[in-house]
Amino acid sequence: ASCRLSGLGLGQKALGRLTALTRGSPSRSVTHASSCDRVAGSTRRVLLSRSTLLDRASPMNSGLHTARRATMAKSWQRARWVTCSAEESTAMSETSKASPNQVALELVDFLNNSWTHFHAVEESKKMLLAAGFTHLSECEEWDLKPGGKYFFTRNASSIIAFTLGAKFSAGNGFYCVAAHTDSPCPKLKPISASTKGGFLKVGVQTYGGGLWYTWFDRDLSVAGRVLVQRGDTLSHELVKVPRPIMRIPTLAIHLDREVNSAGFKPNTEQHFAPVLATSIKAALDGGAEAEKEKAKDAARSPHHQLLLETLAAELGCKPEDIVDFELNVCDTQPSTVAGAKSEFIFSGRLDNLAMSFCALKGLVEASNDPAALADEEMGWMVALFDNEEVGSDSAQGAGSPIMFEAMRRATKCAPGQGSEGTSSRMLRKSFLVSADMAHCLHPNYMDRHEENHQPKMHKGLVIKHNANQRYATTAVTSFLFREVAKRAGIPMQDFVVRNDMGCGSTIGPIMASGIGIRTVDVGMPQLSMHSVREMCGTDDVETSYKHFKAFFETFSSVDQLVKVDK
Repeated sequence: ASCRLSGLGLGQKALGRLTALTRGSPSRSVTHASSCDRVAGSTRRVLLSRSTLLDRASPMNSGLHTARRATMAKSWQRARWVTCSAEESTAMSETSKASPNQVALELVDFLNNSWTHFHAVEESKKMLLAAGFTHLSECEEWDLKPGGKYFFTRNASSIIAFTLGAKFSAGNGFYCVAAHTDSPCPKLKPISASTKGGFLKVGVQTYGGGLWYTWFDRDLSVAGRVLVQRGDTLSHELVKVPRPIMRIPTLAIHLDREVNSAGFKPNTEQHFAPVLATSIKAALDGGAEAEKEKAKDAARSPHHQLLLETLAAELGCKPEDIVDFELNVCDTQPSTVAGAKSEFIFSGRLDNLAMSFCALKGLVEASNDPAALADEEMGWMVALFDNEEVGSDSAQGAGSPIMFEAMRRATKCAPGQGSEGTSSRMLRKSFLVSADMAHCLHPNYMDRHEENHQPKMHKGLVIKHNANQRYATTAVTSFLFREVAKRAGIPMQDFVVRNDMGCGSTIGPIMASGIGIRTVDVGMPQLSMHSVREMCGTDDVETSYKHFKAFFETFSSVDQLVKVDK
């Protein structure tokens, strides 16, 4: 009991009061020691006085027989109690009370609603529409006005949002924050149905550079987009199966005695297929005749009939109405604020939905101030791309001209057309913040960081540097972004990879080399990057949002501090 209670923040004085139930002072609060195990996070049970507990067991309140009440009283006597004063109770409650900032809680909601890149874009659309942004189509003519707020999507997996300052004119630049919506995960193969050893398995292909061993023994499901035939119309719809329907089981240690010494080295083609059901259970539930029909359907379908039925139940259609789909395997464990001091977020897909959310929220909040846009001559933009985890070379990735096309079209709608080099001048006046999660110093692997560049949680965004251009940061772009933080009173950090280790990359060098835009690479520090469950700090979520908001609001003046190519 002492061990359990010490974790709740009780002092030694209170711990010393562990004793059998005796007559207590009415002014003192009591709690049963065994209930301490049930106290978690921000949930705190009300401390009840001994007299209140016994009153609740009285015949007047519960209708219990007198003999039963006596039995209960003896049970209370045998129980262990801790008594503490009202002041100590308050101190205990305050010590363990959760107090994450509002932005972090909003991010958790965003993550729980964004199981896939498609869902992340859908949630982003909701944020923008609620903030008064106008939904554009790339296939239609645009009629943009200075002071307006707009967005469009491509492939339902990338989204570009932007505002035009009230004084925006042709040739003026854009201040941009770019991130990505995709994360490493298993994706269903075009022909996913597989039956082996009496189990229905689902064939998957690995997407990106995931820590695939972390996906074993997790409660898994599927989510993504589906093409559904509804009458004469082919409908593009999103789907998420919220309950666990699959699992990738590990091999028991009794059948792999060397796993702890030799390491867990699964073959992602042989060992990574999730189990959906047993063959016999699927047959018994359907009945003989029904199973024969299912077998005929399965012969024609590239996917298990059971999987199609599960999807159809979520979509409200028939299995045969499902024409095709793109589905990700997803972990069903919800994202959450965690840690003894509620200072962390435990979640999948933090890389890079955390940066996507903070960038988008920064744009929304900055553009909500009419006065800020009234004097603005530039445009503000957030670009959330797909396919960063596999190189960005797609129509909806950062390797495509999607962001530049949006900037160019906005410029053509602005007043002041007809002069020479409008698009080129617009690009040279623009500035890009490439926002992708950064590597926090790992307390168990501190030697993996360069000794003078060790980003920590709660210390703000990390500026990423690399002499070999794996990041696009320069001395000038670093100074300008750091100046934004300085004016806003926001902390910043720096990261350089060790010389004896390889360095990852971002969309920063792709964008910088593709359109010649000035770029700085930054990211929020996190642990367990590319795991099925990652972690970051709640304070950094709020700091990142504030930094991006300040970037939009103040960069016009900050950019005047240094001129390189005069």
